Amino acid sequence: MSFTFKDKTILITGGTGSLGKALTRHILSNHPEIKKLIIFSRDEQKQFEMAHEYPDSKYPQMRYFIGDVRDFERLKRALKGVDFVIHAAAMKHVPIAEYNPMECVKTNVLGAENVINACLETDVERVVALSTDKACAPINLYGATKLASDKLFVAANNIKGWNPIRFSVVRYGNVMGSNGSVIPFFLKKKKEGIIPVTDPTMTRFNISLQGGVDMVMHALEHAWGGEIFIPKIPSYHILDVAKAIAPEAEVKIVGIRPGEKVHEEMITESDSFLTYDLGKYYTILPSTHKWKIEDFMAEFNATKVPVGFKYTSNHNTEWETVEDLRALIKEHVDPTFEV
Repeated sequence: MSFTFKDKTILITGGTGSLGKALTRHILSNHPEIKKLIIFSRDEQKQFEMAHEYPDSKYPQMRYFIGDVRDFERLKRALKGVDFVIHAAAMKHVPIAEYNPMECVKTNVLGAENVINACLETDVERVVALSTDKACAPINLYGATKLASDKLFVAANNIKGWNPIRFSVVRYGNVMGSNGSVIPFFLKKKKEGIIPVTDPTMTRFNISLQGGVDMVMHALEHAWGGEIFIPKIPSYHILDVAKAIAPEAEVKIVGIRPGEKVHEEMITESDSFLTYDLGKYYTILPSTHKWKIEDFMAEFNATKVPVGFKYTSNHNTEWETVEDLRALIKEHVDPTFEV
């Protein structure tokens, strides 16, 4: 049977966040034939605002469910009748996680395990979990908890038994314009005439919200179970972002924050043994799986990357220029931004 969204019910954990809202827009625009789209989150105010944005009269598919991924019983109830799950709920602010470590563990690790077990105990068919570049060779607690989460979702494919459910992961870099990210922060600081930069050599990967959405939808449709999907995306120099946003402002070097990297990684040399090139994406395959690598390669025209391959923001082949960044900010972050 071919994959379809028709008459399917989708639940998004953390559905009121930046990516959750972008996924909602995309799904309602491109797959209006779905049965239900359930927003599962713990912020009642954001759900209230979202319900006004998507009124029942126009979007009868929408449902809202107050809950926390830390609460297994609530999750299990929410997942009754759900076909597809997109797990976007997380504590993601690096300094806050460093200061409140167990709170981060409870949401990002124990919450991930709750999602997995609740899906296994209901009739969910497919699960896509959101990861982060910080989960690759992590040096901060947030990255470590997301790495643990990734491992849990990948390993869930080994404990499902007879259940045909598929778990997969998508990992990507900084989402342009997402809540708490650098570009909205610099736009705010522009008014003060000073742009605080942690390290002048810093680089980051860059992906649009739509790029993140496209990856999730790709994994939902095409994952065989256990893959970690990674996009081929450009990098930027942090000083170029400062120059693009506020060329006249003073750049003040403030030093690296706790748990921050100068350059981001998405695939390490150690991952290269299990990494395959799919064309638009890379994928790290699980070390144990119930299908043949040869069949996977044939299905997706995949090629093995060389041993020792790594994918880092400072050794990228594609870079955003200052002009590129200005155009992207206007398109994806602030339509009033003057290019």
